[in-house]
Amino acid sequence: MKLERILDKLSSIEKNSFIKIIDNIISKSKAKSKEIEKILAPDNKGLKTVDNLNISKIFDLTADEFTEYLKCEFQEVNSQLDILIDIIIRDGNCIMRQDWFSRLYEAEIKVLNAKIKALSAEFKDEKSELSAERKRDYRIYQACLSTAFFNDVANNREAKITSDELSIIITLSRELGLSQEEIKLINYSILGVKKLDVQEVITHLKNIGVIFYSKKENTIFVADEMVRLLRKVRKKEVADKFYRRTLKLLREPIINTISKNHNLDRKLPYSQKIESIIHAGISFTDLLLDDIYKEGTTLTDKKKALNELCEKGLEIPNLRGSTLNEKIESLIQYFEAVEKDEKVGISVDGYDKLLTDLHQSIPTLNKAIKEHFELQDEFVLDAEFLLDYNIKPRDILDLIEKPDLDKFKKDHGVKLRGDDILNILEHYKDVENLYLENYENVGYRNYNQLKENGIQIRESELGVKFEELTKIIFKGLGFNVDDKFRQELNTQKDLMDILINLGNNEVIIVECKTSKESGYNKFSTVSRQLKSYQNIALKNNLRIVKILLVAPEFSDDFVTDCEMDVDMNLSLLTASTLLSIYEAFKNSKYMTFPHVLFRDVVINQERIVKALSK
Repeated sequence: MKLERILDKLSSIEKNSFIKIIDNIISKSKAKSKEIEKILAPDNKGLKTVDNLNISKIFDLTADEFTEYLKCEFQEVNSQLDILIDIIIRDGNCIMRQDWFSRLYEAEIKVLNAKIKALSAEFKDEKSELSAERKRDYRIYQACLSTAFFNDVANNREAKITSDELSIIITLSRELGLSQEEIKLINYSILGVKKLDVQEVITHLKNIGVIFYSKKENTIFVADEMVRLLRKVRKKEVADKFYRRTLKLLREPIINTISKNHNLDRKLPYSQKIESIIHAGISFTDLLLDDIYKEGTTLTDKKKALNELCEKGLEIPNLRGSTLNEKIESLIQYFEAVEKDEKVGISVDGYDKLLTDLHQSIPTLNKAIKEHFELQDEFVLDAEFLLDYNIKPRDILDLIEKPDLDKFKKDHGVKLRGDDILNILEHYKDVENLYLENYENVGYRNYNQLKENGIQIRESELGVKFEELTKIIFKGLGFNVDDKFRQELNTQKDLMDILINLGNNEVIIVECKTSKESGYNKFSTVSRQLKSYQNIALKNNLRIVKILLVAPEFSDDFVTDCEMDVDMNLSLLTASTLLSIYEAFKNSKYMTFPHVLFRDVVINQERIVKALSK
């Protein structure tokens, strides 16, 4: 769930710890001060008075500083922060009731203690599958960590790992090629691990700004933006779902080699071995730099293999970068962009239909998804519910075994030739809803993002499509979009985009503008155009209730010029605001949108959404 939505659910007291940390970062950060001041400028009363959307924007601006702040928290060796973060960054754990979090935490401690015991036994067992080289790596790391921790005790000081010691230990672990799981096991074999009081754990995580806790709902929330930040802190470059998608393209002998190199059980079934690699926290970069190739593979062949993996397996053509490292970084950035994108590849309605049909063909799927994502609710195959957890259609399909996918395709008439998952997603694509979900991208003429989200359209058609979608939205708001009357009024020179007929000779004129630039800024051109439409309407004895200009965004100069214009009753409406109003209207008590709410120069989304919810 996005940070803004979580903040909307909470009281000011429940947000307080997070706000304090951001406030402290702002006071120390000079690099971002101008951008932050621009957001705070309208009120200039500090962060507590800023709306939740702008708090979210400020968090994005201060993400690097927040990351550094959390790295300092890791120096508190008894905080168990690594264990706790590993729980809350797993796919499906961003929303948890307190009792469920308590169970997950308790289970994690039990598993960790069992693994520490097993590792200690392997150290002593001469017949262990651990190679002599790997045992040596473990001992080197263990000895260095032990020295860093216990040298304080020897000097009659509190046992603590300083930031300098920590940076050396992190460098050592990287050079030894240790996974996060291996590091964690060795760390706690020295420090010891015991279960802490769960309420203390929640309070600690809340106080350092990592989670939010709603007393009213007795629920922990971890924002999507925070999950991405925490993964970076834990050196996990991609989400588990993207790691899984990549691993599933590898043959079993390669998976076995990776497992052997990191002391993982090779006797497990193929899918379980993949999960153990993911949970081990093996570096995604290291995996694609070395682990997936045969010994002795040349750099040229590695690049060729990676290109093939991306183009044929992941369906990502033209991976950027000339070196192997640059290509891997491009792939990580691609996965980050897919994760940040709120669009789901198919419409929400299409997602719900897909889940209904999957449940029909694979009755065990609900239980499998519930267990895999550690979800507390009994029935989880619901699109809105899963999207709150940032679980998209592709993430569900990636978990289904090939025989079950084949059965599902036959049951529901999905095309059999070609890529199974892409064929299924195409089959459940609801084009009109998919376009509406991408309304802002159409307005921005963001051709590449539209293509990525499964929309095939010529760039030259985007202006007309934006106008069509705006009509659909206004019709959805209950208005009479009167194309026949509009055509009667239009001349060869002056062509209105949309005319809303309110009856009794009253109309609303709507003009649509797409723009690739950041901020629509051509007021002089558009004002002449709108005044000519106004004159046509007045000549036909029509009362113009409102003129609306819809665009992806407006520059500050454009807004100022609009405010100074006294000849037109003009309001500016961004694409994102119009779409939010439409979504709020669908759940409101109104049959037709009360157009009197269109009274600002720049239409205020928050005010209108609040009015519709009453």
